[in-house]
Amino acid sequence: MATADIRLSIAHQTRFALRLAATLCSPSAPTGSPTNAAFSPLSLHVALSLLTAGTGGATRDQLAAILGGEGPGAVEGLHALAEQVVQVVLADGSGAGGPRVAFADGVFVDASLKLKPSFEEVAVSKYKAEAQSVDFQKKAAEAAGQVNTWVEKITSGLIKELLPAGSVDHTTKLVLGNALYFKGAWTEKFDASNTKDGGDKRQFSMYILLPEAKDSLWSLAENLSSEPEFLEKHIPRQKATVGQFKLPKFKISFGFEGSALLKGLGLHLPFSAEADLSQMVDSQAMGQNLYVSSIFHKSFVEVNEEGTEAAAATAAVVSLRSMPIGPIDFIADHPFLFLIREDMTGVVLFVGHVVNPLLAA
Repeated sequence: MATADIRLSIAHQTRFALRLAATLCSPSAPTGSPTNAAFSPLSLHVALSLLTAGTGGATRDQLAAILGGEGPGAVEGLHALAEQVVQVVLADGSGAGGPRVAFADGVFVDASLKLKPSFEEVAVSKYKAEAQSVDFQKKAAEAAGQVNTWVEKITSGLIKELLPAGSVDHTTKLVLGNALYFKGAWTEKFDASNTKDGGDKRQFSMYILLPEAKDSLWSLAENLSSEPEFLEKHIPRQKATVGQFKLPKFKISFGFEGSALLKGLGLHLPFSAEADLSQMVDSQAMGQNLYVSSIFHKSFVEVNEEGTEAAAATAAVVSLRSMPIGPIDFIADHPFLFLIREDMTGVVLFVGHVVNPLLAA
């Protein structure tokens, strides 16, 4: 399904995902007290990859390096990965017995500006983005409402108010947004033994990573982040007979403003006065004065007897200035990490951790 170059890009995307997951698991995470968390590294990766199409110079190079690639073909590799992800991984499979998936990219640009043709071409052809003209200058709150309504529709109502009140104003020139909705049923339901094969050849799996010690969630996240091959080495290659299987039902609604997290990973330039977003709008004077003011992300994940339902949305606001073979029991009775991944490609859609399944969403 994926070429060698695409697989390398996916490996970089996975590393990006796990670095972010480790940061959110950290005792010093911006969420403060220990809490359940979930996010879509894929949603963030796609949003930032689209951003690279509008950047130049050192800003472009830094984005490419953080997202997974250096050298002359790095940015093109990001766009090629995004195209594969949008067309294959994020295609709706509900009509062929697979999961229901909905994804959309949007570029919301102030009515006073036009997108640069080269940026718009990449956004539309690679990311299947929809460009919309809105009035940030005179009707900022109304424009934010348009973005939020668009996100809510794509995510079947699970993500509301992606852009909080006051997050855009008359200085806002663009919002790059995407929204992702995923709903998959267990192949074997917890209350039934029936299985059903459909025409969807993708393989979506939910991985539960349960540390041996009850207080070592952070250590597990660190290992995932610091050892690039850790996840692949610990994904079972053959099925094992399971005795008791106990996984708590949980529901997580989680959001954050991600600029500080991304700066912690080394991504500084897009948020600074030195940002080069000159390739985004068809105005040289305006393009030289743009920078990313905020990255808003929200996710929702619910796991129950029927399966997994998840949604995520990301908006970048640009403003002026191995397992044993024998029978095993699996009882998730202490904090654990989870991932939702498409196994044919290796693309990670969602990552999260559960500290207490009883915490309110």
